Amino acid sequence: MTAQTAPNAHFPRLFEPLRIGGITLDNRVVMGSMHTGLEDRLWDTPRLAAYYAERARGGVGLIITGGFAPSRTGQLLPFAGKMTNRADVLRHREFTKAVHAEGGKIALQIIHAGRYGYTPFKVAAGSEPSPIHPFKHLKMTEQIIWHVIRSFGTAAQLAHRAGYDAIELMGGEGYLINQFLCPHTNDRTDKWGGSTENRQRFLVEIIKDVRRKVPREFPVILRQSVADFVKNGQTFDEIALLAKRAEEHGVDAINTDIGWHEAQVPTIVTSVPRGAFVKFTERLRDVVDIPLIASNRINTPDFAEEILERGKVDAVSMARPLLADPEFVDKARTGRADEINTCIGCNQACLDHAFVGQKVSCLLNPRAGRETVLTLGAT
Repeated sequence: MTAQTAPNAHFPRLFEPLRIGGITLDNRVVMGSMHTGLEDRLWDTPRLAAYYAERARGGVGLIITGGFAPSRTGQLLPFAGKMTNRADVLRHREFTKAVHAEGGKIALQIIHAGRYGYTPFKVAAGSEPSPIHPFKHLKMTEQIIWHVIRSFGTAAQLAHRAGYDAIELMGGEGYLINQFLCPHTNDRTDKWGGSTENRQRFLVEIIKDVRRKVPREFPVILRQSVADFVKNGQTFDEIALLAKRAEEHGVDAINTDIGWHEAQVPTIVTSVPRGAFVKFTERLRDVVDIPLIASNRINTPDFAEEILERGKVDAVSMARPLLADPEFVDKARTGRADEINTCIGCNQACLDHAFVGQKVSCLLNPRAGRETVLTLGAT
């Protein structure tokens, strides 16, 4: 019998272990996926590894990478980061080794950009063009659909070989999976469109293919849109049904996502109240038994603890707060919450940079993404 660890004196719920599939997280803080601009070029590999390692050293329970494509048609931009072959596995091992050396855990996010891709090779579910990126996409044929489904499974298999502790399927923010799910972008009349069951078929088949190609104990997390905030978006009944179907087919946790990139509803700016969308995640508690991860505008340990104490979600996702302070978790754990460099939701050096193709950083922490250049203690 192993001894029970005493609850953390400062944030007992936040620092409870959490089981997701075959792994146990040391705490309930998940570093949410955010593209840094370091994912795409081979020469940025050491910088991205150092960026992840610093946040693992700071105590975060699970790091989720920026999105990596499972195929060329799914890349966010030309020659963007991907997971498609043995060479990619070798590169990604630099990330997993760096995180594991610091005692952390890391999951690969697999993302297919769909009509959001900034390439001439992009494909998408329906005919609705992208309002935020150029190039006309190709509406997917049955053959292309099955190719992409299998590419997700292969990417998951390669992620396992690369040493990742889990994968996350990007099913939100208006990317390809979300484009199939939503009538706004899915105007198909075949078995992949129309009814709720048909629109959900693409994701269900992806989950099934992934599960066939990775060990059962290897965790599969779904980043699920629980509020599209676009015209002709999914109903909540459809969202709840999808969550239930995902659990039935082997998803081990749901990390909730709010809004599309083209949505007119603000979701992460300073004017949005903290935790404004947690209630959408909490509504799924009556539908699934797997862990639920709440996200968006959660930037202090006190507020995270308050959310977890309600007992309807199991973890909190923070992306930009861990840009602002990679030691966020350790400071909370050791009673130094007042020393946390708190994210203010300004977006100026993170998302504003990302959307114009610049490397991401943070106005409050210029070292973010530059850990190998702006070395602590350097004179």
